[in-house]
Amino acid sequence: MSTTPAPRPRLDVRGAIDLSSLGRPAAPPPGGQPAPDGVVVDVTEATFGDVVQRSVEVPVVVVLWAAWSEASTTLVADLVALATEFGGRFLLARVDADLNPQIAQAFGAQSVPAALAVLKGQPVPLFQGAASREDIRAVLVQLLEAAAANGVTGTVAVAPVVQEEQPAEPPLPPLHQAAYDAIEVGDLVAAQAAFSQAITENPRDEEATAGLAQVELMQRTSTLDPAVVQAAAADESDLDAQLAMADLELMSGQVAEGFDRVLGCVRRLSGPEKDTARLRLLSLFTVVGDADARTLAARRALASALY
Repeated sequence: MSTTPAPRPRLDVRGAIDLSSLGRPAAPPPGGQPAPDGVVVDVTEATFGDVVQRSVEVPVVVVLWAAWSEASTTLVADLVALATEFGGRFLLARVDADLNPQIAQAFGAQSVPAALAVLKGQPVPLFQGAASREDIRAVLVQLLEAAAANGVTGTVAVAPVVQEEQPAEPPLPPLHQAAYDAIEVGDLVAAQAAFSQAITENPRDEEATAGLAQVELMQRTSTLDPAVVQAAAADESDLDAQLAMADLELMSGQVAEGFDRVLGCVRRLSGPEKDTARLRLLSLFTVVGDADARTLAARRALASALY
């Protein structure tokens, strides 16, 4: 016997979140995929107020993303394609959640990717996490219906997309190329050897140092059973389990959580174990990158824990 699927709930355009305060200077706008002029904009905390104002006339779709999240970059690419397909019936606002945390906090987003809308200055939840392009298209159709019901029927002027000729990337140094080729075929031992040789030849090779740290992280996690590690990590005194769990957290994009876990070990432990935790944390910093805001915050916390 078949059953009729329940209708999707209509989008509720009411909201209690104050978006008007997001108008203060912040970090430079993030990068991302190329986009048609006018239909897609990169937004910061400094410019978000302008987007909220535009939501009075045209529906605004906000996508919260992060460079480290593969699901984020896929979702952004799909939304850019759909923004072009819909021909300016909504404005797509891309927000790098790492560079603009106040926007993510204002929407109550717990993770990335997340897609939301703004109609007449009010936030409208759409979906969180990965979604197929077909499902996204259906949600956008529903959003436009809700927008029309609330008198938001404007469109964005679509400018032609100008394809700029991209300069050819310079070839990688031979050892770097060898390492990446080894990673492609899953030979982490060969990748480790190539990066290590590059560092031997040039101790200031920052790219090789970062590559080596990433390969070592991949090696450490390649044989781990997440369920077993999580159970063992319930014991805060088990340093090996805590470090393994932190590795898994970084691999899953939970960078701040992984940093905090190892910082906890540094604070609790003493002697050789404390130094082991400190060195692992420094290695994880190298994986994420010193310019990352989470690394900068964790470095300050590490200095406080040590001194």
